[in-house]
Amino acid sequence: MCGICGFVSPSEIKQETLKKMNDTMYHRGPDDSGEVVFHASGKCVGLAHRRLSIIDLSFLAHQPMRSYDKHVSLVFNGEIYNFKELKEQLDYPFSSHSDTEVIIAAYLKWGIECLSRLNGMFAFALYDHRDNALYLARDRIGKKPLYFWLENNEIVFASELKAIMSYPRFNKEIRREIIPHYLYQLHINAPDTIFKNTRKLKAGHYLKFKDGQAKEETWWDLIAVYHEKQKELTFGYEEAKHILKEKLIQAVKMRMIADVPLGSFLSGGYDSSLITALMQNLSDDPIKTFCIGFEDKRRDEAPYALAIAKHLGTKHTEHYISEAEMISLVDSIPKYYDEPFADASQIPTMLVSKLARNDVTVILTGDAGDEFFCGYHHYPLMTWAKILDFPGAITNRITRFPIGKGVTLLDKLPFMVQVIAKNRNYETKTQFGGLNYIKMIREMTFCGLPELYHVEADYHEPNWQRRRMLLDMMHYLPGDILCKVDRASMKYSLEARCPFLDVDVMEYSFSLHHSYKYQWGNKKRIIKDLAYEYIPRELLKRRKKGFCVPLDKWLHGPLRERLISYANPDLLKRQEIFNPAATQNIINNYLASNDGSHLKGNVYSNTIWAFFAFQQWYEEYFGK
Repeated sequence: MCGICGFVSPSEIKQETLKKMNDTMYHRGPDDSGEVVFHASGKCVGLAHRRLSIIDLSFLAHQPMRSYDKHVSLVFNGEIYNFKELKEQLDYPFSSHSDTEVIIAAYLKWGIECLSRLNGMFAFALYDHRDNALYLARDRIGKKPLYFWLENNEIVFASELKAIMSYPRFNKEIRREIIPHYLYQLHINAPDTIFKNTRKLKAGHYLKFKDGQAKEETWWDLIAVYHEKQKELTFGYEEAKHILKEKLIQAVKMRMIADVPLGSFLSGGYDSSLITALMQNLSDDPIKTFCIGFEDKRRDEAPYALAIAKHLGTKHTEHYISEAEMISLVDSIPKYYDEPFADASQIPTMLVSKLARNDVTVILTGDAGDEFFCGYHHYPLMTWAKILDFPGAITNRITRFPIGKGVTLLDKLPFMVQVIAKNRNYETKTQFGGLNYIKMIREMTFCGLPELYHVEADYHEPNWQRRRMLLDMMHYLPGDILCKVDRASMKYSLEARCPFLDVDVMEYSFSLHHSYKYQWGNKKRIIKDLAYEYIPRELLKRRKKGFCVPLDKWLHGPLRERLISYANPDLLKRQEIFNPAATQNIINNYLASNDGSHLKGNVYSNTIWAFFAFQQWYEEYFGK
């Protein structure tokens, strides 16, 4: 796991500038760094790399790396888990044992089509000296980040925005129209970023930059693969369970290859427990597991994780964190999440990463089990929403007549009736329930992009539950979950690996009959049954709590005065992003009672926290 950055510019750029960009990402790679600047076809080209040594710890794996024939230069962030298998297919004079050199050899043999042969998490920049072309590529699901700024025949790229912000000609111009979408989603999803002319390369895409022109192509299309695998549906539950188990074992085994110590996050839930059980079965020694606990027992899952660790025989480390310890990390959020990001579970994720880094350099996680195997609490709601959709359409039609200024009869019906009745857009059918959030956000902001993703028609999936799973795979998983874990773990130079995101596991999950994932209210059915093969039911079967953070309590308590200052009308007028009067009124109403009950604080606190996180980010990069 590393950090990369670089540029192709028509102007002369000094190596000192490139080093400055690279050093903003020191935390991503404290073990080694390298920068090269060269000239090609009248352009100045820079490639830089910060290294966290995982495989082949020698200097032979140093980056930027150039092919033996000098035709290709590469900087690479991530891991290619099948690099040993690929190496056997390549006639190349390897000088290292690194997966970086395997990418170079694969490109020389297969061209950019080599991407389809790579099984791993990666973002890389490859310069082909023969063609004077720069290729940027990102893995199938977006595990590894890659940003780029494109303007006036010039491109700058990096693993983090901080590096691009250090480029001399970069203009930090906020893309104001993205703010409403961010306030609702709590993150900014690819290809968008907070800045103009700056994008995230989308998952499963590559970009070719040549002669000042950029062309982006899809090399792995999740929706296309999903529909292709749906033609090969697996029938026979026991056989399907056996095949999935073998694929998960292989995925875990590949992710246990490292020349440094490794372990696993163990929350006590089904996903992390199954991954940990498979790891322990593959290891001759107790694996190291890590968990954090909360002083508030209503949110604490540490005792369950400890019981599972004892059953599996792992070497378990737990740490109970206080609210003060969590709040102490709030100020570091903008530095490591260098665009606005408001999933508050980032804070406990940072703390468990810090805990693990004391003993290991690589961690395996259970991330993506919910998205691919139907685990989230909102998935069962999709079934009922579709059943009620037709009655909702009728209700919408017969209650639309006005009964007052700007008010219809529908507006007077119970909230849940309104949710179903107003859910008329086929593009957003599975994204219902946010009417009040959207109303508040539109009062706070002047204008912008839609808060919801208007994409569902493109999925061609009539089952609402499966459609919402696809939406989460495409947006929530890479934009929120994977971003959160990447930044939180890399803050402490810890590499996080996700067996559920193995290409064979992902693609096989698409071929499973849906009843194997969800049956009569039983979410994640097949994952649960696999976990029960290793862990007693009584240790696993309970309500999931997750990494909950008491936002409402914080915003009404220790963060209250700062929130008030962020809603200062003079500040809001200078920013020209938020409506000063409406925003201050909303914040004041939110703080009107000690518990935020005036606006149902435990619900609205997510949006208020998103506003807080944006202002905190703005303060970090633009000043007060």
